Amino acid sequence: MSAEIPKSELSQEKEPIRTKIIAVANQKGGVGKTTTAINVATALAASGLRVLLVDLDPQGNATTGLGVEKVNTEKEIYSAIIGDCTLSDTILPTAITGLEIVPASADLAGAEIELIELNQREARLKLALKEIFSIYNYILIDCPPALGLLTLNALVAADSVLVPLQCEFFALDGLGQLSRSIERIRNAFNSKLFIQGVVLTMHDGRNNLCKSVEADVREYFGSLVYKTVIPRNVRVSEAPSFGLPAIVYDMHCTGARAYMHLAAELLRGDGRLPEGEAA
Repeated sequence: MSAEIPKSELSQEKEPIRTKIIAVANQKGGVGKTTTAINVATALAASGLRVLLVDLDPQGNATTGLGVEKVNTEKEIYSAIIGDCTLSDTILPTAITGLEIVPASADLAGAEIELIELNQREARLKLALKEIFSIYNYILIDCPPALGLLTLNALVAADSVLVPLQCEFFALDGLGQLSRSIERIRNAFNSKLFIQGVVLTMHDGRNNLCKSVEADVREYFGSLVYKTVIPRNVRVSEAPSFGLPAIVYDMHCTGARAYMHLAAELLRGDGRLPEGEAA
């Protein structure tokens, strides 16, 4: 049975397919990257869009977080990147109407080494995505927490980068490193690549450090930082163990509502949702 989210939670008018590829990336682990990818993808699907989530992290947390058993996936993103199958062969449905996934397994860890020997090693994902490009409104790529060949493939394939950023002391250092990497990739491989936005995650408004980091990030990156912040929330942390996005697990919790607001903000920035329309 498909999980349904009331369309009134995040609504927009239908339109012809206009595909945008977004890499969800941060080389630092534990910043809420996969949680953000899963819940933004779910919220976009809830708005009536067709969405594909590509799990490019060997840990496969986006796969299990959407209730897909990794042991039952005969073909996954590793097979498509290496060239053993087409990307369409790997796509699986999820319990969310409008959301499909390209799963990952531990085999993907070997791709970092195997890609070195392949032609167009930095563009393997881009080439694989061409086959299904016009089917989806959004393709989100959940990147591994590293700036290796897998993340490089995601950034070469993507139109933009969504950066989850935990409100902690070293946040700006990590974001500066990622920004420099994006600039190098833009100059060498993908001139259209830009930062979609920075989303502050695991935010605790009672914590002075969180407030200080938020102020610094907003001062440095200005309008690139989303107005929506994602709070620390137990229900959001619990959801993956049930194979569900937080938006489905408990769509009334503060974390789920924040992700719906974030998706609405993203859609407004892309011109797909009228200004002023609430999530």
